[in-house]
Amino acid sequence: MKLNNLKDLMIHELKDIYNAEQQITKALPKMMEATSSDKLKKAFQDHLNVTEKQIERLDKVFETIGEKSSGEKCKAMEGIIKEAESMMSERADASVMDAALIACAQRVEHYEIAAYGTACTYAKQLGMDDVLKQLKMTLDEEKKTDELLTQIAEQSINIKAQK
Repeated sequence: MKLNNLKDLMIHELKDIYNAEQQITKALPKMMEATSSDKLKKAFQDHLNVTEKQIERLDKVFETIGEKSSGEKCKAMEGIIKEAESMMSERADASVMDAALIACAQRVEHYEIAAYGTACTYAKQLGMDDVLKQLKMTLDEEKKTDELLTQIAEQSINIKAQK
């Protein structure tokens, strides 16, 4: 795809995000399996459900802009997930693994926050209010997930891992 203008760049970014979300749906079940914390397991399950809705939302965005729902291979998310898989293969105390899983999940969230934030900026600049509304909804969900992970870490997981 040749990038001739801001709309082309936004479409490219959306395809990258679309693929990233699909990769996340495959990684979250592995992370759920690796955690010993019921609270963290529930947070991962809830985010998996939200991610599936976000993919549906992206399908609507692609439809709105007259593009095919497909993804550019998101190499950044692939790398973040590979790091998480590597971490999960480490021999670690259960509470330390839970703290590591939160760190891995927050790397995912921070990438998504950056990607959706950029896509929102492009949609706003292009006057695509319907697209902006959909993307902003997802951006807000990603921020809430990041905040929840921080809360879980600070209120219990990191305290247990400290001992």
